[in-house]
Amino acid sequence: RNLIPALADEYHLIAPDYPGYGFSAMPAVDEFDYSFDNIAKLMEHFLEEVEVERYSLYLMDYGAPIGFRIAAAHPEQVETLIIQNGNAYVEGINNDFWEPIKAYWKDRSAINQGLDNDFWKNVKEAYQQPEMANDDALRFLLTLGATQWQYTNGVPDVTAVSPDNWGHVQPLLDREGNDAIQLQMFYSYGTNPPLYPAWQAYFREHQPPTLIVWGQHDEIFPAAGATPYKRDLENIDYHLIDTGHFALETHGNEIAGLMRDFIARNLETEQLAENGAGN
Repeated sequence: RNLIPALADEYHLIAPDYPGYGFSAMPAVDEFDYSFDNIAKLMEHFLEEVEVERYSLYLMDYGAPIGFRIAAAHPEQVETLIIQNGNAYVEGINNDFWEPIKAYWKDRSAINQGLDNDFWKNVKEAYQQPEMANDDALRFLLTLGATQWQYTNGVPDVTAVSPDNWGHVQPLLDREGNDAIQLQMFYSYGTNPPLYPAWQAYFREHQPPTLIVWGQHDEIFPAAGATPYKRDLENIDYHLIDTGHFALETHGNEIAGLMRDFIARNLETEQLAENGAGN
């Protein structure tokens, strides 16, 4: 919400809300295919409709696997990638947070699977449930307390995070039927790790200029998921930021400045190369 005005003087920015999110329509799960594959296809159609043929992609959280699908399918359209706490490597989901979600991918009726680590023990204690169905555990991630945690965890100075964030997000999560959508998206996330090798092959083959800006204290997508990009990308600007998951909320101006410099340098280089090829 603050990044767009910070860059709008120089760049044309497009930030659509996915179905079921923000101010887009929220059809029920039996009326719309809430999957990363389907939403990526929808975003491809959206780009066609608004006639955007060349672009930089800002990839964060759920937006990363959607954007990587688009980039791998249309590498000729991608000018640069900006990746902020968006995962494409197994190292980025080998932590306590993901254990019950991985169990949910295998069995949606799982009970107490992957919940015996310190992170989820605290959740069970809060609910006073020594045995907990995995879908109930994941519903915890939709509560106000969990939303606040996502914004403040890993942030050295939590007063830098505006309560407007959860004041805006939580009423949307609390809409009737939205919990079913979020559980479906948790389940669909299991389709992403099998695509990691293909996305990594895209990085190696096409070498898109990439800016990594990663909140290094994120417990959802830890910094261990940022490092592997260095293996596959040659033209990479790499920055670990002293904050948590939503790095823009505390370091928005810094990240906007890094983006301006990165995009300007790489688009200028691309333009010079195109002019040279045309001579």
